Amino acid sequence: MTLTTTAPFPWTDVWGQDAAVETLRQAASDPAALSHAWLLTGPPGSGRSTLAYAFAAALIADSPDDENTMRQVLAGTHPDVTVLRTEKVLITIREARDLVARSYFAPSAGRYRVIVVEDADRMVERTSNVLLKALEEPPERTVWVLCAPSEADLLPTIRSRVRALRLREPDAADVARLIVERTGVDEQIAEQAARHAQRHIGMAQRLATDEAARRRRDETLRAVLGVGGVRDAVDVAGRVIQAATDDAKSLTAERDAAERAALLRTVGIAEGQAVPPALRTQISALEDDQKKRATRSLRDGIDRVLTDLQSMYRDLIMLQYGRGDDLINRELEGELRALAESWPIERTLIVLDHLADTRESLERNVAPLLALESLLVTVTSGRTP
Repeated sequence: MTLTTTAPFPWTDVWGQDAAVETLRQAASDPAALSHAWLLTGPPGSGRSTLAYAFAAALIADSPDDENTMRQVLAGTHPDVTVLRTEKVLITIREARDLVARSYFAPSAGRYRVIVVEDADRMVERTSNVLLKALEEPPERTVWVLCAPSEADLLPTIRSRVRALRLREPDAADVARLIVERTGVDEQIAEQAARHAQRHIGMAQRLATDEAARRRRDETLRAVLGVGGVRDAVDVAGRVIQAATDDAKSLTAERDAAERAALLRTVGIAEGQAVPPALRTQISALEDDQKKRATRSLRDGIDRVLTDLQSMYRDLIMLQYGRGDDLINRELEGELRALAESWPIERTLIVLDHLADTRESLERNVAPLLALESLLVTVTSGRTP
């Protein structure tokens, strides 16, 4: 695959999805090929949101040459595109209702009004039901674009009202070349990052450019490999949670401070000045949103750790079946081969099953520390607690 994008603007930032781009380009230019609602699915990092915004830009622009309008859409400043993204754990019913109300407005400047819902899988059933009628009977010039990892992440009633378009997974070698092209990092580091991120482009770029993130990942996997008893399991679980918490804070702290400072400037409060009682509600609302965002960031970080552990035990079972030519964690091959000789395959399968159960438990708000301790007890004992 070549990394040179041949599709014209606004599709130039969509990488490795030629078939999907062609389908959406045709839909944007031919009303007969356009559905009123679309579902873009693909693994994290495959470019769902980038593709959704490019599609919105092509739909709203008056013509393929209307680059000014398309740049407005991509910048998030055009009045005819509405985006719902959540940095919290779930999309709320109120947010969904506001979006539905917005969908019934006629386009103010462009050809269509486009509603983009990122992370559409973060809606519980009651919230999804709010969208049903709007998806079933949208105004003539409104187009919905939902994004989710897979069709199975949405209710059947939602899936029946949209046209699904599945994005392809890039090869690790292609992701590595893209990272080198974008960041200029060493090819060996880019290749390692692409493997460890399991072809997630955004995560691969972070690993390639953040030595501390690479080190934390390696330390976590080696710590889990070294668990030798219940005491070790409890200790390592605590360290993993603390590392994920510190990582989440590092990702959100600077942004939180900038948001607070911007709000204080907007309401005319100088740095260090006491907040008047009349404005404390606004400050509290911002802090509440930031706490919810921090919760999601922490959960995403823990889920990333579990994904890394799944990759390690996937490598282990590959070695147990005599297939060591496609390891994700090649740097741990020696330790994994030794473990493969001492563990029965059944034990590895038990750990992999418990890993999957742990990820599901965290989605149900189980305490992360308890969930991870339970998992590591299974790692050290070969039995589910």
